[in-house]
Amino acid sequence: MTEHLRDDDDVTLYGLFVEAYTRLKPLVNRDLGMPESWFEVLLRLGRTPGGRLRMTDLAAAVSFSSGGFTRLADRMEEAGLLRRDPCPHDRRASYAVLTHEGGEALDRALAAHVAQLEKHFTGRLSEQDRQALERILRTLRDGAR
Repeated sequence: MTEHLRDDDDVTLYGLFVEAYTRLKPLVNRDLGMPESWFEVLLRLGRTPGGRLRMTDLAAAVSFSSGGFTRLADRMEEAGLLRRDPCPHDRRASYAVLTHEGGEALDRALAAHVAQLEKHFTGRLSEQDRQALERILRTLRDGAR
């Protein structure tokens, strides 16, 4: 029988991680002024030198299928937040590029996001805890590749 697994420390620890993330996500994404998926795309572009990424790389980074991401990018392009530039070396590929309007929208969303992060997430941790959490999360992320 596997009843002892119901109280396994690993199951408890992972459950706490999932619960914390599930509760924190809507709090820290409050007041973005845009859908969370748009914010994630703009943030990836805004944190990339030159503000541009290959569409396929960006889709993978935000965990979208290529078809789903194409539709998302269509809506964001219509809103003026990004544009698509062709890849000079591969006719099949294109780049998503952050526009000026997209950068301004990102800056507004980030101001709200950072305030909520400080209130609900990082503000509750000591500097030592923050450093330990960053190290742990990088280890988990890198191990899951």
